[in-house]
Amino acid sequence: MRHLLIPSVIAISFAATGGSFAQTAYSTDELVDFYINSLDMGATRGICIGTPQECEKPAEPKGLDMLVTFELDSADLTEDAQKNLAVFAQMMQDERLEIARFVVEGHTDARGGDEYNVDLSEARAKSVKDFLTGLGVAEERLSSIGLGKTKPRTGDEMDPENRRVELRIDLR
Repeated sequence: MRHLLIPSVIAISFAATGGSFAQTAYSTDELVDFYINSLDMGATRGICIGTPQECEKPAEPKGLDMLVTFELDSADLTEDAQKNLAVFAQMMQDERLEIARFVVEGHTDARGGDEYNVDLSEARAKSVKDFLTGLGVAEERLSSIGLGKTKPRTGDEMDPENRRVELRIDLR
């Protein structure tokens, strides 16, 4: 058998500021289709019987970029961020994704001290989680964490693209 090992985490990243790295908005149907086609929504573990080459872990599905913005040094969602998160919340209501749970990860660039950045990243993640639960997403389907500046998205730690929130689907 081949490729029975199923990745349990996929990232959706949300840029913290507008810029050339931002993608266009997605529809609810596009988001649902992405998850349905990217993941086996019923399996989180597997076993492979075969050669080492046949049992190599399959490549993780690519992430899906959407634009969710924050003002510099702020955890307040902009109007555009709220619109994009509303589409995401609609996706979460689709019955085909009813078992999907997400970890909301807040990130910052390297400006500021470690403690400040962890606090800001936690506030950004909580802001997204609170907004989604306010739109009807069950709180038990979301958890939030702030990672500060520990996981930059680009090689330049000061790049505004590093100021973001990532939602990672978790089927555990």
